[in-house]
Amino acid sequence: MEVLASSSLSPISFTKPNKINPNFSIQVKLWVKQPPKISKASKFSYARSRSNISRSNAANPGVVFVCNRFLCVIERNDQRKLSGKVMMKSSVNFRQNLSVALVRIVSVLLVSSISVVTTDSPPSWGLTEENLLFLEAWRTIDRAYIDKTFNGQSWFRYRETALRNEPMNTREETYMAIKKMVATLDDPFTRFLEPGKFKSLRSGTQGAVTGVGLSIGYPTASDGPPAGLVVISAAPGGPANRAGILPGDVIQGIDNTTTETLTIYDAAQMLQGPEGSAVELAIRSGPETRLLTLTRERVSVNPVKSRLCELPGSGSNSPKIGYIKLTTFNQNASSAVREAIETLRGNNVNAFVLDLRDNSGGSFPEGIEIAKFWLDKGVIVYICDSRGVRDIYDTDGSNAIATSEPLAVLVNKGTASASEILAGALKDNKRALVYGEPTYGKGKIQSVFELSDGSGLAVTVARYETPAHTDIDKVGVTPDHPLPKSFPKDEEAFCGCLKDPTAACYLNQGLLFSR
Repeated sequence: MEVLASSSLSPISFTKPNKINPNFSIQVKLWVKQPPKISKASKFSYARSRSNISRSNAANPGVVFVCNRFLCVIERNDQRKLSGKVMMKSSVNFRQNLSVALVRIVSVLLVSSISVVTTDSPPSWGLTEENLLFLEAWRTIDRAYIDKTFNGQSWFRYRETALRNEPMNTREETYMAIKKMVATLDDPFTRFLEPGKFKSLRSGTQGAVTGVGLSIGYPTASDGPPAGLVVISAAPGGPANRAGILPGDVIQGIDNTTTETLTIYDAAQMLQGPEGSAVELAIRSGPETRLLTLTRERVSVNPVKSRLCELPGSGSNSPKIGYIKLTTFNQNASSAVREAIETLRGNNVNAFVLDLRDNSGGSFPEGIEIAKFWLDKGVIVYICDSRGVRDIYDTDGSNAIATSEPLAVLVNKGTASASEILAGALKDNKRALVYGEPTYGKGKIQSVFELSDGSGLAVTVARYETPAHTDIDKVGVTPDHPLPKSFPKDEEAFCGCLKDPTAACYLNQGLLFSR
């Protein structure tokens, strides 16, 4: 503590840093004259954190220093008062006693500061193993979730209330507490996953899964009132595909359980199961509802099929179209697409068609990598949070392998997530023409986090905008041109629609790549 020598109407200044909390300091300036009498008191405030410093202002101080002839009082916004007596007999005694009073006041404030710091974190000595797992989930959302208002609630207060009031005596009770916490965010894509569901989610991006071969999603606003879960795509050759389930069909029930209140993760776990086991689905296609019993099998997810389509022409000048169908963005997608492009270019193709219909997405990095194959430069996608653009994914052409050949991209309402990012990047960079119908419209990005006990959290961490700053969430990518309704989805029939002018699905290859 330092009290400067005073003279008539000279200031006495005092500054005390807090070594425990460097964001906390006190500065008091009092005007004193002989005989020692305090004629004016200054106000000062303290900030509990760096974020509060910018919000503090003199008009609304956190602490007020008020003095009369015999008493100095610290008044706080929370109505508590801290005081220290000052006996005024002489100028020397005044300074000495003022020093003592200030020391006492500062001591009390430092204790208050320490209390503030410790109450920001729950006392570790009182936490059980279940409490710690809950806190791990809370911290994961606190750090990663896109909406820093947490759906308009105090995220810290929720933590404290839950630790006091939610039963967490067993792992099941802890899981329920975490689910209740996540539900307050009101975000259908942010979900807690028990260990079994988390394992199933990861296996779905690793090339194979035992189930019926369906990609599912939540109904969009254009689908009308929610009445279940919507089929985004059915894996070619899988049980659902063979049973005639189509994109846009609604799953109303799984094994006599309604899907109206199921999350997509709960439904995905119910659709998967031991190889050879049966699952019953209630499927609504338009006005018709049918019950289907499907046998689960191991569905190998080969993400890419390709075909060289040689069109009628004169000798060696016959046009050649390279067709690539990408069904999902698993961990093998980019390498499979690269291999297909290189093989087709080795056959001297004149143009490419990239078919993203019924591709429900998957790994975001795989989508970015595939976009780089087609672009010599440019922005691929903007990643945004509540404050605007947070990150930019672009390319300088170093990974490009097919930038000169004309390119057409095929999409439909089953084109979602990472495939929408790819289609939007190729369209906005004027690298490709997009054909089909508006895409699904999933403009949010989730990251998956594993917790210490093998469970996990899928958390919405950002939204994205296309290179033209279009937010496609719940809207989708708008195509440049429609496709004939009868246009096929397999590579064999695709070539026939380019060759036969009399076919209902015929597309003139000259118009296909023309702007």
